[in-house]
Amino acid sequence: MPSRALSADTAPPVLKRTATYQFPRHRRNVGRARAALRQELAIWCVDAEIAYVATLLLSELVANAVNARTPRGREIRVRFELSDLELRVEVADASDDQPEPRHAKDDDESGRGLALVEALADRWGVEPRSPVGKVVWAVLTLPEGIAPLPHPSLPGSGALQAPDSGCEDRQAQ
Repeated sequence: MPSRALSADTAPPVLKRTATYQFPRHRRNVGRARAALRQELAIWCVDAEIAYVATLLLSELVANAVNARTPRGREIRVRFELSDLELRVEVADASDDQPEPRHAKDDDESGRGLALVEALADRWGVEPRSPVGKVVWAVLTLPEGIAPLPHPSLPGSGALQAPDSGCEDRQAQ
C-alpha cells in the first residue's frame, strides 16, 4: 500500500515547551540560571548529554549578559524553548553592544565564551530586543531518536512526580 505524505496543513503540530526566568544582573545569577535550565530539562526528560551542553552554552551567554555595559538596575531574561527537533536557549540584556568571538591568548583570563558557544551550538546568533538591548541565542539540534518525552507530571499525564522520576523508564520503552 503506498504511503501518503502529509501536507503542511495536515502535518502534526510541533510540540513546543517554553520557560522564561528574570534575574538581576549579578554574577551569582549565572549559577541560578543554570539551575533553572537543569530543572526544566529534567522535567522535559531531555537527554543528559544535551542537557550538559545546553547548560554550558547558557552559562557562557549569561556570563556575557552579566558583564554587559547596561544602565544600573537592568535585569537579564533567560528563555528556554524545546521542540521535537531542537532546544533553544536565549539570554536577553539591555545592552546594544553586539557580542563577537575573540581570539584569547593563552594567559587571558576571559574571552573564550563565544568560541565555546560557536564550537558547541549548531547555530547561534544575536537579535535586537525592543525597546532596547539584544537577545543572544544558541540552538542544539536534537539527535534523531532522542526526542524528549512528555513528563508524567505534565497535565493529562497522571500524578505529580519528582522532576527526574519516570524519564529513564519511559525513554527505554
